[in-house]
Amino acid sequence: MTRTLITGGAGFIGSHACVEFVQTGQEVVVLDNLSNASLRSIHAVERITQKNIPFVEGDIRDADVLGKLFHDHEIDSVIHFAGLKAVGESVEQPLKYFDNNVNGTLRLIEAMTNAGVKTIVFSSSATVYGTPEHCPISESAPTGAVNPYGRSKLMVEQMLQDLFASDPAWRISLLRYFNPVGAHASGEIGEDPNGIPNNLMPYISQVAIGKLPFLRVFGDDYPTPDGTGIRDYIHVVDLARAHVQALKFLRREPRIAIHNLGTGQGYSVLDVLKAFETACGRKLPFEITDRRSGDVAESYADPTKANCELEWRAEFGIEKMCADSWRWQSSHPEGFAD
Repeated sequence: MTRTLITGGAGFIGSHACVEFVQTGQEVVVLDNLSNASLRSIHAVERITQKNIPFVEGDIRDADVLGKLFHDHEIDSVIHFAGLKAVGESVEQPLKYFDNNVNGTLRLIEAMTNAGVKTIVFSSSATVYGTPEHCPISESAPTGAVNPYGRSKLMVEQMLQDLFASDPAWRISLLRYFNPVGAHASGEIGEDPNGIPNNLMPYISQVAIGKLPFLRVFGDDYPTPDGTGIRDYIHVVDLARAHVQALKFLRREPRIAIHNLGTGQGYSVLDVLKAFETACGRKLPFEITDRRSGDVAESYADPTKANCELEWRAEFGIEKMCADSWRWQSSHPEGFAD
């Protein structure tokens, strides 16, 4: 039976995608260098699905590893999550991001070409839109990433678009994520960031568990209902299911397609905090600080195209996102290190 290769499949989004693919009866093989992930997440996926998950520890920049993987497994498609994703770190170490995210994808595409595999779903980001001119943001909005992380995603998108123009036999899906949060309902897998979290939900989770003293809210003077920044948060399980649908969409005919993955609903920082307080059953301390450079007042998706073409719609609201995050965090205070 043919398999789907999931790069970065031990990570936060990748592990949830593994669950969804396996539970829809598909075979997968995971490649991950475990730089920002744990093999324990794969063991957890195996417990959830009651299936063995073939795993290869290796880097997407390693041509030998990729060559052997495509030789050893009958792979017909790739879901490409592997990449670095911290905006702040990308500003401090831009070359690291271009090497890992852009060069890594180039090596992967070369290996796919050598193996005759021409179907890929790429994990892109709403950061490719830069500072949006208006909301909701549709796929036709201008792109213009404002940090090296976002630029690395945009470069890969452009590389894949050029690849398709040169060879229309390719089947390519570019999925632009908004803000993935939450965890699997089992509490077995969830977000396990290295060090102090960069993103709001895992930061609030660590305040709730007592690892961090309080939440810093960057600015309360934006032109929004409560003055704090508004973002489109999407449950990671909804996001994972969109990849199953994107691959189904590509299998119908060769094409290249871009889809936003979001709910179309914006929540402010204080909205998320309030919902998390409900989930964990207590008030959480926070402090208002200055705005961060580059942060926009609001950013949320127009997911209409994905709703129609992928036959997919985000099902879960902020209450479930917070409840599932808390279930994961409270049962794994130290993440997969527990």
